Amino acid sequence: MDEEAITVRLTRDQAFVLSDWLYQVMFQSADLEGIVHDRAVWSSIYAISGTLDKTLSEIFMPDYGSRLEAAKERLRADLYGGADESTAPGPNATDAPQAHQIERGNTVEATDPDEAPV
Repeated sequence: MDEEAITVRLTRDQAFVLSDWLYQVMFQSADLEGIVHDRAVWSSIYAISGTLDKTLSEIFMPDYGSRLEAAKERLRADLYGGADESTAPGPNATDAPQAHQIERGNTVEATDPDEAPV
């Protein structure tokens, strides 16, 4: 079996938004089984989620919701040239920090504040 590691580079905003989405799909709903039918893929999803959890200090900050919304707005602006509304309804982002703290454990700061290795 080939065990060579692969590195994916994300901006801190990308990592933060992806971390929140993964948390919502994995821990706040039963969506993971509906989205990912092959459980073999779950190994990669859990590895990515765990790496993000160890890297992002934002998931433990009291202003989680406002930081998340700001990151989303910056990413939308980068993609579309301006901010727009969310494309899908979702749970209130300000409810997530406590859940992150309970579910996720300790974090480790990324060495580069603009990029989070995955």
